[in-house]
Amino acid sequence: MKIAIIDVGTNTTRLLIAEVEGGHIVREQTRLSRITRLGAGLDASGRLDEDALARVHAALSEYTTTVRGLADIQQVEVLMTSAVRDAKNGRQFADDVLFRYGVRVHVISGEEEAQLTYRGATDELEPDDQARTLVLDIGGGSTELIVGNGQLASFNVSTQIGVVRHSDRHIKSDPPAAEELDAMAKDVRATLAEAVPEPERGNVVRALAVAGTPTSLAAIDQELDPYDPAKVHGYKLTRQAVARLYAQLRDKPLAELKQLKGLHPDRAGVIVPGALILAEVMELFSLGAVQVSEHDILRGAAVSLANEPAAQKQGARRGWRRLFSKQRT
Repeated sequence: MKIAIIDVGTNTTRLLIAEVEGGHIVREQTRLSRITRLGAGLDASGRLDEDALARVHAALSEYTTTVRGLADIQQVEVLMTSAVRDAKNGRQFADDVLFRYGVRVHVISGEEEAQLTYRGATDELEPDDQARTLVLDIGGGSTELIVGNGQLASFNVSTQIGVVRHSDRHIKSDPPAAEELDAMAKDVRATLAEAVPEPERGNVVRALAVAGTPTSLAAIDQELDPYDPAKVHGYKLTRQAVARLYAQLRDKPLAELKQLKGLHPDRAGVIVPGALILAEVMELFSLGAVQVSEHDILRGAAVSLANEPAAQKQGARRGWRRLFSKQRT
């Protein structure tokens, strides 16, 4: 079964088209990402900004055109996460996407986001692999922390920690002032300590770090130009390497960060908060290293959608094809 998943995140809007068989991804056909910063200014205003909405709509128009051009897509779903959950006009935006593009829209809860992320990150583990695993997803508006054994998650929490949220909240200088970074670290540390009970913090054998912060740090550490997913996926970031990268990045002005090899220019404004958050998570769980993963919520959502009951699949398929047909007329 071929599935298309669009993830409307707080910082990025992404597309995955993948083939799913036997409850696993067997091939990724297309993976696209656009940095749209939907959550810019949300922490202060409580609303999705019109310019940010326009950036997301541009990405959605591109992605849905791509999907419409492929006759063998059997399921399509748009996921919306922290920014849409939190915004006063989030539901209005979700409804607009449904009727404008004719795709099923799912505004997922923090718990759903965590579970789908864990499922995607552990998709390739062997069934008998029961190692205690932490999956961490540092997003634009929230950070998900999920602990489990092998592919079975036993604890998850979605925190109000995010690279866009905390950049907007704390960073006013370029480069960030020491007191701004100290305030951010204190904020992140307190939120993590409250969110994760002591018993869940120990005995982690494997830590998988997904999303833009760890993948960008892995690319920077290797000076990748252009970005190479094959060299990023599975890359080991030690605690010492994260501390070194954070120290390297925090004193650079934005213009210099945008020129840094391995870092996408559009991610330059949030890489310092991201590195700080990653360092604080590693400290909380006493992690010596994390393994960077390209497998994330997109894969988890694709597998989940493929495993839906047949009647639910059929209804969704009729819905998006009917709406696409209306758009063509």
